[in-house]
Amino acid sequence: MFEKILIANRGEIACRVIKTAKKMGIRTVAVYSDADRDARHVGLADEAVHIGPAPSRESYLVMDKIIAACKQTGAQAVHPGYGFLSENEAFAKRVEEEGIVFIGPKHASIAAMGDKIASKKLAKEARVNTIPGHNAAIDTPEHAVEIAKGIGYPVMIKASAGGGGKGLRVAFNDKEAFEGFTSCRNEARNSFGDDRVFIEKFVEEPRHIEIQVLGDAHGNTVYLWERECSIQRRHQKVIEEAPSPFLDDATRKAMGEQAVALARAVNYQSAGTVEFVVGKDRSFYFLEMNTRLQVEHPVTEGITGLDLVELMIRVAAGEKLPFGQGDIRREGWAMECRINAEDPFRNFLPSTGRLVKYAPPPEVDGVRVDTGVYEGGEIPMFYDSMIAKLIVHGSNRREAIARMRQALNAFAIRGIHSNIPFQAALLAHPKFIAGDFNTGFIAEQYPKGFSAAAVPHDDPTFLRALAAVANRVHTQRAMRLSGQLPGHEYRVGDEFIVVTPAGEDSVEQTPVRLRVQEKGFEVDAGGRHYRIELHTPLREVVIRGTCNGAPFCAQVERIGLAYRVMHDGAQIDAKVFTPRVAQLNALMPVKAPPDLSRFLISPMPGLLVDVAVQPGQSVRAGEKLAVIEAMKMENILLATQDVVVDEVLAQKGESLAVDQVILRFR
Repeated sequence: MFEKILIANRGEIACRVIKTAKKMGIRTVAVYSDADRDARHVGLADEAVHIGPAPSRESYLVMDKIIAACKQTGAQAVHPGYGFLSENEAFAKRVEEEGIVFIGPKHASIAAMGDKIASKKLAKEARVNTIPGHNAAIDTPEHAVEIAKGIGYPVMIKASAGGGGKGLRVAFNDKEAFEGFTSCRNEARNSFGDDRVFIEKFVEEPRHIEIQVLGDAHGNTVYLWERECSIQRRHQKVIEEAPSPFLDDATRKAMGEQAVALARAVNYQSAGTVEFVVGKDRSFYFLEMNTRLQVEHPVTEGITGLDLVELMIRVAAGEKLPFGQGDIRREGWAMECRINAEDPFRNFLPSTGRLVKYAPPPEVDGVRVDTGVYEGGEIPMFYDSMIAKLIVHGSNRREAIARMRQALNAFAIRGIHSNIPFQAALLAHPKFIAGDFNTGFIAEQYPKGFSAAAVPHDDPTFLRALAAVANRVHTQRAMRLSGQLPGHEYRVGDEFIVVTPAGEDSVEQTPVRLRVQEKGFEVDAGGRHYRIELHTPLREVVIRGTCNGAPFCAQVERIGLAYRVMHDGAQIDAKVFTPRVAQLNALMPVKAPPDLSRFLISPMPGLLVDVAVQPGQSVRAGEKLAVIEAMKMENILLATQDVVVDEVLAQKGESLAVDQVILRFR
């Protein structure tokens, strides 16, 4: 067994590998860029080596620097994690040639499966079901349109070296095929240094279900059941679970056996994932093979009880798999939510900055948190948006969903935006609960994007009652202030009005009667009665207590005059007034927002990679104005109306702050 390994990655996956290595008694080496000097993985490792500037192409993607760090520290093996160099054939080969062990498949297997065009041909030879398509590289957008017409729309345009949703577009017509081809090539070139693109038929109403495989150097290959990954947004997985609520045992077995056949065809020796697209009739087709550890591997660990990172390390060290196919258990239900730094209420724009508050739920009762950040740390703009992975395990799917909803309620993040409200809304959706979904689920259910109105709540009046309780706790402190004039002490009545926004220019007023009784609060609101008891002080962001005897977990904080209450993904900003103050507040004028129609404003922090217009140019609605790159994704800013450009106020290559002005219009 190795004495020391280097993790050629960052963030939560680097921390995840370090955790298992420590359990195995193996010393670890972290590498870090300028942006990650104070990152969590650097502090967890036994040693750390600086490898360059913040952009990944100058640090985490530079093979020479990784290999030099191995030699400098005496690391005998490299774990690449996922992303970066994890599926780079040349890197695996270089590492092997330098006498260092690559904790992953052999470079020949990566070459065979990492290239999606070559892998399709190999899959056919191994008698694995494949999708109709054009499996040769395409040179021009015109050629892409011609091929797409031949296959028949809709088609999927994919970068050969793509992964993680990068370099992938779905086209439903010639215009989308033309533009999608160009975008795919650009993203692939920037992310992977390989701009080859191919096209295949897009299976409608598809499910994305993948099989975890594991092979060793002694000819043993097994599959560790499946993962359901159909809940996706822009081809990025959002929620993953194991097992799949859709598969029957016969289909599960057939998919597993085909995945093993493919792995054996390339002499696969490590953990890997064979991805399938599954039709509504349970017909399945090979999509691609990921020759690395997957982001969602914890759900497989949840139902099997295995440590995939440990097994990867043991296989790389030459050990045999300690079990056969018949020994692999499948117990309960596991689910994972990816907690990302993005604002779901602003079209999921990246959100970077300092984590002013970061308090994940405690890892008890089937809850697990894999993370690479800490309170006070920075979320940089140079890498992907993942903050953490929240994983739960239950005896069945219903219990796993309930446990996940509670865990999300207890996950406190401040300073940046996160997608927790979106995750909570998905988990409460009737179709998700019923297991009735496919990869188009999010686009179908939220066609106009995600908004606060799209977050259901079983009892919205409870949120207002909780705001009233929070207000009463704060006013009780004022009642205890010393030095009050006799006869003029601060008094609190029982009648309140809870004021919440109900639209752009309107509010909703909810009369509330509140009395303090026996360490609890009796609240009458909206025709309902609540007995609320708090078990944690309000100075904590996460509040635990009981409501009518049932336990709850919510987040409450003071924002100016309002109390922000968050529970089950729903959020309200409630002002709690006496009836007289509510009357006076209703007379207050509403401040009109400034007119920003003459400006193009950056919706996020990021790098301005292109300004597509010049001063004096007339632009029609829908035309491209600029492109901003943040967290490895290109964001195209389009004109919302016909305009004439007056002045360009930001230059290509400039790092933009959120709300920075890029263009001014006449």
